[in-house]
Amino acid sequence: MKKLIALLTILSIVSCDQAKKSDYSKKNAKDITTVEASIPPGKKLLETKCFVCHNASTPHNERVAPPMIAIKAHYINTNTSEKEFTKSFVSFVVNPTEESAKMRGAVKRFGLMPYQKFEEEDLKKIADYLYKYQIEEPSWFKEHWESKQGKSYINSGRKVSNTEPDKTPEEIGLEYAMETKKALGKNLMGAIQKQGTLHALQFCNEQAYKLTDSMATNFNATIKRVSDKPRNPNNAANKGELEIIEGYKKVVSNNETIKPVTKQIGSTTQFYYPIITNNMCLQCHGTPKTQIKTETLQKLALLYPSDKAQGYDVNQVRGIWSISFNNDSK
Repeated sequence: MKKLIALLTILSIVSCDQAKKSDYSKKNAKDITTVEASIPPGKKLLETKCFVCHNASTPHNERVAPPMIAIKAHYINTNTSEKEFTKSFVSFVVNPTEESAKMRGAVKRFGLMPYQKFEEEDLKKIADYLYKYQIEEPSWFKEHWESKQGKSYINSGRKVSNTEPDKTPEEIGLEYAMETKKALGKNLMGAIQKQGTLHALQFCNEQAYKLTDSMATNFNATIKRVSDKPRNPNNAANKGELEIIEGYKKVVSNNETIKPVTKQIGSTTQFYYPIITNNMCLQCHGTPKTQIKTETLQKLALLYPSDKAQGYDVNQVRGIWSISFNNDSK
């Protein structure tokens, strides 16, 4: 059952994919305390691809996966070259196995990280950022690490300025989507940890809308997750959203780069971004009685009698984020 805890993208919440990439200028490598005005692309990718489960803000006893500083600490020591780290990091994420795992304690506690489709070039940029830059760490981590390992760890490197340039509408929309995904994912994973997948279905049925509405209020935006094959009829896409979904299906099937879609309507931005399936999604959205177990089908029939969200394979568009916000609200 513990391996089910690794449902990082279950129930259409997660599409661990793609952020708009920005270039950054090279600095003097000797000056590791330099505050850089530009943002490394690996930082954005780390936040959008990894922080649903590996963020630093979740309390230690509520985590569903180790924070990224723990991964950095296990993979990098004083003798580790950037090439060695990148190879080990990318190799594991591309094909996670218990034999190749360097964090046996994390696998025992959280389960093995599920396979997900990542672009290798994106993983290399994340590895570059982890290796070269200081990253955020939880306040409890230093004491926890030293009590368990009996030694210090490496989190040195260049600092990144907290002052970012004005965000584009695409970046604002993506932030709203990823932060909402994080809130949903954290609470759903907690439900799975405590009582298992069937309880998580009940939790999603009762709480997903409330959490999404709470995040929408926080951002002063309208936030929806919609689909052409909705599980809940309230998540059915309208005509315009159906066209966006079809467009994203072509992008994914052609293996093209996924980018946000935005439309300006007066002072309002309408933002769209896809929700992509992976192996873990198929336990609730795959083939009935093959990937979706009988007891799960029974629970789905009870909670969602009009369910259409089945029959998916990996790396398919399950739906989209549909978000609208006032351009002056950020």
